[in-house]
Amino acid sequence: MKKRSVILLLSLVFAVFCTGQLYADGPGRWKIGHLRQSGSVIDKDLHQFIEYINTKTENKFVFDVYSGNRLGDYSVVQERVSFGEVQLYVGPLATSIDKRLILATTPYLVNNWAEAQEVYSQGSDLFKTLAVFLEEQNIKLLGGWPVYFGGIGLREMPPEPGNPDVIKKMIIRVPPIRSFELTARELGYTPYPITWTYAKMGMKTGMVDGIIGGGAEGYGSFKEILKYYIPVKDHFEYWFTYMNLVTWNDLSKQEQELFTGAAKKMEADRYLVAERQEKESIQLLKKQGVQIIELSDEELKTMRQKIQKNVWPQLEKEIGSEFIRVVSDIQNKQ
Repeated sequence: MKKRSVILLLSLVFAVFCTGQLYADGPGRWKIGHLRQSGSVIDKDLHQFIEYINTKTENKFVFDVYSGNRLGDYSVVQERVSFGEVQLYVGPLATSIDKRLILATTPYLVNNWAEAQEVYSQGSDLFKTLAVFLEEQNIKLLGGWPVYFGGIGLREMPPEPGNPDVIKKMIIRVPPIRSFELTARELGYTPYPITWTYAKMGMKTGMVDGIIGGGAEGYGSFKEILKYYIPVKDHFEYWFTYMNLVTWNDLSKQEQELFTGAAKKMEADRYLVAERQEKESIQLLKKQGVQIIELSDEELKTMRQKIQKNVWPQLEKEIGSEFIRVVSDIQNKQ
């Protein structure tokens, strides 16, 4: 019933769109957002994306870029894209409306960058499945932007950091997404769900002892708070490039091909440098005084096996048959 209500609501919004009431700035003016500050890597890549579109369309569109979560937390912006208040966004997927989108952050789904590029890319089975889910929210999935493998940032050294069976007696922030909550608990931590916007405050005040759901690049802004970093590689961070579905349908076929092509180019270019930049981000943490707790292959394997055994069946219940199909196909190819 809840799902039907959402679809009905979106249908009503679609009707409003058709009257043009939500296009106060005109159909040629777009709001575009992302998470990081102006001048960051994603900001530069997104401006290149815009330049590519402008060159091919003789500046038909006007793009206003809002960096640093100025449009709101990514979960809020996803809803704003659904309603047409924001035309295009690059960021993680929120699961508040559709729990099946947890599939995007399945823990330990891929183990290295080669596997990540195969699974998290435009045209993969995972990508196509998520695209179907998002269309029900009035969102068109274009591509993505690979970021890093995840890790845990902490204020204090945990007991036996490489042993997931040891209870750490530490509360860590997790994104309000079920997959992260389950993973943190299985790794020995007590999860505390809060959005990224409030994560730093939680660390500063001591409300939480650490954080999971990001990686070295994301934790670089936690200066003088973060003391330890554990690259547990719990998930692959991949920000999705998506746009309002009505805006997409208003484009000509040639323009649609242009936008998907630009998204594919941005994704491919990013994969060429992302792994190197991940290593550079870890080195930057070291320079900031953060101790990197390196884990052995055996420790990572133990974590991966425990999560796959205990967390994956719970995610299957949340997501349904699509989980079995997508994950089984990925495992068969690894």
